[in-house]
Amino acid sequence: MPPSVRPDSPPPSEGRPSTPAQAWAALAEGNERFAVERSSGAGSASRRAELVTEQRPFALVVGCSDSRVPAEFVFDADLGDLFVVRTAGHVVDAAVLGSVEYGVQVLGVPLVVVLGHERCGAVAAALDALDGGSVPGGYVRDIVERVAPSILWARQGRARDDDPTAEAAIVGASHVRATANLLRERSAVLGAAVAEGRAAVVGAAYELATGRVSLLEGADSVSAS
Repeated sequence: MPPSVRPDSPPPSEGRPSTPAQAWAALAEGNERFAVERSSGAGSASRRAELVTEQRPFALVVGCSDSRVPAEFVFDADLGDLFVVRTAGHVVDAAVLGSVEYGVQVLGVPLVVVLGHERCGAVAAALDALDGGSVPGGYVRDIVERVAPSILWARQGRARDDDPTAEAAIVGASHVRATANLLRERSAVLGAAVAEGRAAVVGAAYELATGRVSLLEGADSVSAS
């Protein structure tokens, strides 16, 4: 068995990306198809039949619950290609960490992608809470409290941008990077996989109007060289 695969992980399927670089290349190619409206289509009866007894996704996406950013569409992925975890503002809790560890340790996923996007409602709510004192009630407050540290981190050593849209973009990118770092730091399973070269974590941002995804964090870990 190749050293890049844990004994408790399924062996890679033929043609399935098995390294972080291969996985990102497949995602990037799929996103390009999506952006130029040449999606390949997915979910055939034969593909469903292949997946009845097992799944072997090649990437795990931790993304926002926003209805405009479904990872399977964004990356033009077929059934069984992606293991997706979505919360508002891609905030991290114990269930998210457990899901990530399942994907990496049990399913043998080589790449974890934190996928943020512009005009994120969770980021906007956190900005409103910090700058305007508008703190939401219920469990929405929990989401805001989990995003707020990313805003403080983004503002360290720089003046706040007077343009609300520009400020939200800066904070959103900061939150993606913070989430990627949090996953690596909080999960010993993921941290070990990254240290051993079995997996990588990258942060990316989705642009609503163009449909394109760009890397923000971890580009060196998915370089083909």
